[in-house]
Amino acid sequence: MRQFLITFHKQVSDDMGHERRVRQHQVVVPAASEASALAAGQALFCEAEGIVDWRLRADACEAAEVQDELA
Repeated sequence: MRQFLITFHKQVSDDMGHERRVRQHQVVVPAASEASALAAGQALFCEAEGIVDWRLRADACEAAEVQDELA
């Protein structure tokens, strides 16, 4: 099964008014597809944060497939 690194980011303003992307959470999940990896990652993020919707803590989430280093 493929593995995906799911990363959650929040857009915040610094003291100069510039927007920055701040990483809120990362998790590696095994999944058959990117869509199922995103869904699993979102569920794990909600569980870890004790929230019902991941968008309460992050503005975006992205999936990147993790390459097997042994291959």
